[in-house]
Amino acid sequence: MLKAGFIGFGRMGITHFSILNTHPLVNIAAVCDQSSTMLNTIKKYTGTRIYSDYRKMINEEALDFVVISTPSDSHSEIIQSAIDNNLHTFTEKPFALTVADGRETLAHLENKSLVNQVGYVNRFNEVFMEVKKLLETGVIGDVKNFSSEMYGATVLKDSKTSWRGKKNTGGGCMYEFASHCIDLVLYLLGQPDKVVGSIMQSIYSSDVEDMVSSTFIYNNGYSGTIMVNWSDESYRKPANIVTIFGTKGKIVADKHAYKIFLKEADQANKFHEGWNTRYITDFAKSVRFYVRGNEFSRQLDYFVNCIEQKRTDNIASFAEALKTDVVMEEITSDAARSPATNDVVVESSPILPNCTKQLSIWAKCLKLIGRTTHA
Repeated sequence: MLKAGFIGFGRMGITHFSILNTHPLVNIAAVCDQSSTMLNTIKKYTGTRIYSDYRKMINEEALDFVVISTPSDSHSEIIQSAIDNNLHTFTEKPFALTVADGRETLAHLENKSLVNQVGYVNRFNEVFMEVKKLLETGVIGDVKNFSSEMYGATVLKDSKTSWRGKKNTGGGCMYEFASHCIDLVLYLLGQPDKVVGSIMQSIYSSDVEDMVSSTFIYNNGYSGTIMVNWSDESYRKPANIVTIFGTKGKIVADKHAYKIFLKEADQANKFHEGWNTRYITDFAKSVRFYVRGNEFSRQLDYFVNCIEQKRTDNIASFAEALKTDVVMEEITSDAARSPATNDVVVESSPILPNCTKQLSIWAKCLKLIGRTTHA
């Protein structure tokens, strides 16, 4: 039986608790949070031991692993403490707020055989897992271009009192929202060699960005764009949409299904010429416990399985997550050099191509005709 400790008990902490609390190999020994109301509720209804200081919890409980679901700016410190106490660690994204902090944290793992994983849940979604297999087998030929988009109605007013609306606590669309979109690109297509044309813009927020767009360049001949907006109320739930164009065809995918267009039939994969649609229900396998989506249970069961099998080759490891942090830092630096950043509010539109160069031109044209809208 593996003894688990939870650090942070907000929305994601509760989600992870509900999944692991039903795991036959896991015993949740303790929970740490800053809210006395939350802690008293946990103690009353679950009998789980409670702490307000994670250091005390780690020192007093003989834990095997911890699950970290705290605000982003605290991740590095808590992860390093967990590693130094020889605990396997699952943390919510992002891994770190700076590349320097991420590298320092990785250094703590040297000579330690500890399972480490970041909650980039798209890597465990079966549609995206299937898309990755199709790309690896070359079904659509050589990749030439892609787009990765993410939209949601997460922020529809200035969240001044929440950590998500404050830059110094790791708030903002980039680390809280776009990180999933960016990590999905890295999972499917690898880390870009260059980041250009980046724009970060506010819509409602006064201290952080609500939109992020950028272009990724790869030395092997293809490129793509990301477009992320967490203030788009036309979406009831967050949506990830990936489009990948290749020499033999094209894939369009979200978390629920994918469509693949092929110039010629592919008998091995049972695809005919033209459009083929596969829904997640066509190939998904049931999970042990369902909440919010199969991928949430799958990622945690995978983490526990790695601990049981003493495997450290995790597909969502700290080292993999650091690559996403690198790209986010590059986007931020690139956007700081763009005159379009924070100059205009750009709303999602089906007639506006997801291309940062065109976004910049559009912004300049608006300025010329005196129609610029300030955030």
